[in-house]
Amino acid sequence: MKTTIILMAMLLNVSLASAQKMNEADVPASVKSAFAKKYPGAKVEKWEKEGADYEAEFDLSKVESSAVFDANGNFKELEQEIKSSELPKAVTDYCAKTYAGYKLTEAAKITDSNGKVMYEAEMSKGKEEFDVIFDDKGNFIKKSDPETGEEEKD
Repeated sequence: MKTTIILMAMLLNVSLASAQKMNEADVPASVKSAFAKKYPGAKVEKWEKEGADYEAEFDLSKVESSAVFDANGNFKELEQEIKSSELPKAVTDYCAKTYAGYKLTEAAKITDSNGKVMYEAEMSKGKEEFDVIFDDKGNFIKKSDPETGEEEKD
């Protein structure tokens, strides 16, 4: 179980580091079809390639969301923006203590294909940003490498 969580966090970190915008025409039909079946009526705002996977950014019930599918159209995870106040208290306490001087700027709930939940807290100070991943109980899993804000932002 712990191995699965660590693996998911590592995959998420790798995918965040290597995401590349792409045209919808370049997304495999199997992926577009799987998205349409899982989220009928939802309109993809942007497609990105994350390693071997494809990420669709869209609004789900007026919530900023992204879904990741493999090249065969298999659903991998859904990430949805949440209010910082919706994070488990253990997450906000950890961030305040461990990253004093940083601001918690965004929060997300990540649900994988098996229903396993993780939380993501985006921390920033000046132009430096990084993500911190937690399990469903608010236990620290991983911190991403800091970004300097020099790259193009979404």
